[in-house]
Amino acid sequence: MRIGLFGGEGSLQTLVDGAVAAEADGFDSYWLPQIFGTDALSALTVIGREVPRIELGTAVVPTYPRHPLVMAAQALTVSAASAGRFTLGIGLSHQMVIEGMFGYSFEKPARHMREYLEALGPLLSGEPADVTGETLTARATLDVPDSLPVPVVVAALGPRMLQLAARLAVGTVTWMTGPRTLAEHTVPTIGAAASAEGLPSPRVVSALPVAVTSDPVAARERAAKIFQVYGILPSYRAMLDREGAAGPADVALVGSAAEVRAGIERVRDAGVTDFVAVEFDAHEPVHSATRDLLREFL
Repeated sequence: MRIGLFGGEGSLQTLVDGAVAAEADGFDSYWLPQIFGTDALSALTVIGREVPRIELGTAVVPTYPRHPLVMAAQALTVSAASAGRFTLGIGLSHQMVIEGMFGYSFEKPARHMREYLEALGPLLSGEPADVTGETLTARATLDVPDSLPVPVVVAALGPRMLQLAARLAVGTVTWMTGPRTLAEHTVPTIGAAASAEGLPSPRVVSALPVAVTSDPVAARERAAKIFQVYGILPSYRAMLDREGAAGPADVALVGSAAEVRAGIERVRDAGVTDFVAVEFDAHEPVHSATRDLLREFL
């Protein structure tokens, strides 16, 4: 299992520094979210020129606000800047965001994602897109010099999205999905879908909050506050319910080094290919203890 770090939010220089430190510490990958701050793809274009080895990824860029032609051009530019070390993570986002903030319809999200991937995949492989669908149209070819094909992982929680991720992408990236749900639902569902299509075993990237601490009660309280929104968003709420978790803090890997190590091992044993740690407490000695524990898995 490969081990990566989640870069979170911050200034462009903060994100660059985080990637440089992650590479220096020997981590396999460095991922950025697209929320409501620094643009992740733009930041990774800069980061790609600053770090020569580590894989870079997004987890995730919402599809609705960016047409596949725009998304592909940006992704291929990151690929060119990073010499082909970029993985594009995309997702639907949530109805309250897409309709409430952007004003777009969130009707038929699975169809939207299927048509989006049918357009995006060829573009990221240097081929023309020719999709006239119910939710989008994409007919063009892109030419981004020095770029290499960009693999795609899809934020997928339910069966239909996992099947799409297996068929039209290289795998899935999960967030707030605990080890039991990964083992009993995510990994077998996407694996079976790939097998049915005669495709290689899919990549499963699991991201969870992590903190090695002598005060787990305080750490879980901190996690509950930071990540509280994920307890009410319907798609994440469904995964938390499947896990038997009252809230996001209950799937965070928090506690002593031995307890967090055991939690990461449960994720590994669930069959994931990549674990991405979200280090949500930057205070010392928690940050150093967490980073030291994560390095044990490298």
